[in-house]
Order: sequence, then structure tokens, then C-alpha cells
Amino acid sequence: MRKILIAISMVMGLGQATAADFPTRPIRLIVHFPAGSSTDVIARTFGESVSKKLGQQIIIDNKPGADGSIAANELKRSAADGYTIMLATNSAMSGVPATRKTPPYDVTTDFTPITEIGRYNFFLYVSKDVPAKNLKELIAYAKANPGKLAYGSGNITGRLAFASVVAANNLDVTPVPYKGEPPAITDLITGRIQAMVATSGTGLPQVKDGKILALATILEKRSAAAPDVPTIAEAGFPDFKIEPWAGLFGPPNMPRDIVALLNNAFKEAMSDPAVKQRMAEQDFTLTPSTPEDLGALVKRQLDIHRKMVSVAGIEIIE
Repeated sequence: MRKILIAISMVMGLGQATAADFPTRPIRLIVHFPAGSSTDVIARTFGESVSKKLGQQIIIDNKPGADGSIAANELKRSAADGYTIMLATNSAMSGVPATRKTPPYDVTTDFTPITEIGRYNFFLYVSKDVPAKNLKELIAYAKANPGKLAYGSGNITGRLAFASVVAANNLDVTPVPYKGEPPAITDLITGRIQAMVATSGTGLPQVKDGKILALATILEKRSAAAPDVPTIAEAGFPDFKIEPWAGLFGPPNMPRDIVALLNNAFKEAMSDPAVKQRMAEQDFTLTPSTPEDLGALVKRQLDIHRKMVSVAGIEIIE
């Protein structure tokens, strides 16, 4: 018995030593959107800052598709040693379980929350070919031209926001899903689709270049990046209750000391002036948190997403 206890103690000691020395090799940061997306820019910005703090490279691994479930499932199956983590948004952690009859994972048990990262700002954009200067004119045009408009979405927030407007006004428009926002914005500029709800970082540069128009922001307050654009409530539509958020997660059952180390490293990065500047350019609000607060956010937003999916009439996938 004594030999067994000694052996167990040695194994535990080795585990503690590994955690104390973490990291000793590069860390993979999975992103469930394509390169060039707002989330990709955010991940790469944090990767540069955190790499310097930890003394190991943060390697960005883009795995877009299926609303983030492909990436999330890979994270779920990864070793819980801190060397594979994921910058996930409400698309993967709220939208997928809210729109699947049999979700591919349980967001409350299959991942380890590390820290909130921040909140996105989203705008409703339209092609310059659409004769609408505000949301009411867009709705009126869609009603007068049933079946003529198509709207794109590169994430669950964009899809739910526009679908809510469609359902509330009984519009006949065609949804066109994309793996991410960049290809959808390209099609919006060229007129292949006529509208979409997307992040500031993806769409506002195109607005400033005069290629598309922004009719409303879906958040409660106007954005400092586009103060002349009204909120969706000001534009005549009720407040949109979904918070477009991003958080850092690990595989299930990550050691607490590694979670704490990563939490501290990413929080420190949020104080980095270069990171702050880049996030301001993305119109992205930083919201550092405890792992527990991120876990509570996941549960709260999952409930809200399920309600919004029902209100918007979005079909539940088998």
C-alpha cells in the first residue's frame, strides 16, 4: 500500500511540475471563423501579445464551418493540458445548441471557461443597389418586392438578427448562409446579396469607402465608430437581446492552475495599449472576467438564444 501511495504522489508531483512550467511549447488557438474575419483579427492580436507574456508562440488555427461546431468538437476532444484552446463566440457556444435538436456538445460541461474576451458591435448593412436609406424603407421595399431580396449571414448573430426583422414584418426574403463574414461582405458589395447583419470590423470599412450602407446597429447604444447610425430600436425595431460575445475556452477538465495562468495572461493582454488600440479599431469592447463569470454568461445567453430562435422562426436542425 505504501508503494502505491508513493507512486501516486510521484505522479501528482509530476503533474504539478508540468503545470508550474507551463507552457514549454507553442499553444494552438482555434478560431472558428476564416482568416480576415473580425474574430480572426482579434485572435491574432491577442496571440501576439500573449506570446510575449508566456514566452511561447500562440499559433492561430482557423477552422470555420457549421456555425463553429467543427472547431468546438475538436476542442472538446483535445487534451486538457492547456496547449489547445479556443476563441469562441456565441455562434458556437449559444447558437449551435439553440438550433440543433440534438446538440453536438453540452456547452456547460464539455468545455472549460477561461475568460471573457469582449463584445462585438453589429450593423445591418445593405447594398448600394437597394433603394433604402433606413430600416423602415428597407422593410417597405422588401414588402413591395417579395422574393427579390437575399440576405447573407456569416454567424448566428447575423442570422438571428435579420431573421427577427423578417419574422416580425412577415417578409419574403431569401437567407444565404456563409462560413464567415468576409465572403458575404464581398457578395454584398457586388450585389449578389442585398443585405446582411455583420460586425463593425468587417462592414464599417466598406461603409466608409462608400461601397455599402449601414442602416442600424443591433446594440442598445450607438457605436462610437459610427455615431450617426441609429440603434435598431431607434430605427423602429425592438431591442435585440442577444449579446454578441467572445470568450476563451479550453477542453473539459483543464487543471485550475493552467486556467488561472491563461486567464491572467489574456487579462494582461487586455491592458496592452497595442491590443486596446486594435480592439478600438474593430469596435470591439474588452470584457475580462473570471472563469465563473464566463460560465454564467454561457448559460444565460444559451437561454436567450433559444428564445430568439423560436421568435425568429428558425428551423431546428436535426
